[in-house]
Formats: sequence, C-alpha cells, structure tokens
Amino acid sequence: MANADNTPIRSLCVYCGSSPGSDPDFRAAAVLLGKHLAENHLRLVYGGGDKGLMGALAESVLAHGGNVLGIIPEFLLASEQGQQARNIAEVSMVVVPDMHTRKRQMFEESDAFLAMPGGIGTLEELVEVLTWAQLRRHQKPVGLLNINEFWSPYVELVQHMSDAGFLHHPAQAKPRVFTTADDVVAGLFS
Repeated sequence: MANADNTPIRSLCVYCGSSPGSDPDFRAAAVLLGKHLAENHLRLVYGGGDKGLMGALAESVLAHGGNVLGIIPEFLLASEQGQQARNIAEVSMVVVPDMHTRKRQMFEESDAFLAMPGGIGTLEELVEVLTWAQLRRHQKPVGLLNINEFWSPYVELVQHMSDAGFLHHPAQAKPRVFTTADDVVAGLFS
C-alpha cells in the first residue's frame, strides 16, 4: 500500500471521540476497524485515551495482535487515561507537553488519516490535516468513516465552501468518505 507520493503506508492516524457517542454502531465500527488494522499490519496512531471510541479502537487493534502508538498531552492523562481498557498497557505511549505537539507528532508518525465520529477535538484535527493538504503541505490520504451519516453535514459544508469559491484546491480539501469499517483499509490506500 502506498499514498499519493508512493510512500508506503504503514501507519494510520485515527481521530475519534474520547466518548462512545450515543449510537452503538460507532463503537462497533471502532472495534471492526481495529481488527482490520491489525490484520493488515497497519500501526494505529491515535490520541492515547483509553475511553470512548479511542479506547475501543486501541483495545481492538491490540487484541488482534496489532501495534498502537498513543500520543497524549500531559494535562489529559488523568481524564483520558483511566486504564479501563484491558490491553491499553501494551500501547506505546508518548506523553507530550501540549496539544500542538501532539498534533504535530501524530502527523509525523502517520502515513494516512481517518476521522471517525467524535466531537470538537476530532473535527479540529480533521480540519487541520485537510488544511495542510489543501495548502499542499502533504499528499497523505485523508478519509472519513461516515457511520450512519455522522459526517454528512461536514461533507455538505465542504461542498458548499467549494461551490462558493472558497477552496483554492478543492480536491485536496475533500476527504474520501467510507460508510463502513470494512471499506476503509482497501479504499483509503488505493
């Protein structure tokens, strides 16, 4: 597997909620995605939490024999690391001083990006990596796991911005959209 500049894809950064959300399909997708990452020997790079979708995803990767790198700011250790996930102690964890360092290191450690359902932080991370793509600072693939239409309003907003003439390079600002975890590994890296 390789991205647009023929660099092999070995690591996927997944942005997702530190809460489980209200739809049980979100957690089920996180568990299935974790299984697929492990089976395809793709390292998960994520925000380091052991709760919500983050914890479910990391635990699933580990349970299926995969490799996980968590990057977490020191101030979030107490709130996002309750050691609730059985296998979370097996995560390679990097503690950084702040959110800016976290995002930069997650970017540097990843060959592709995927946003699952999440909150403001997930949205902010997604928008930043797409902004960098539009500014042609990288050519790494970016995708959305649009479980039960979670990301559809965002996709519509990006299209609206493009139609209104505000995206200089619309193709780089539009992530690939997947409706199931099964589609992500093959679709994001093709």
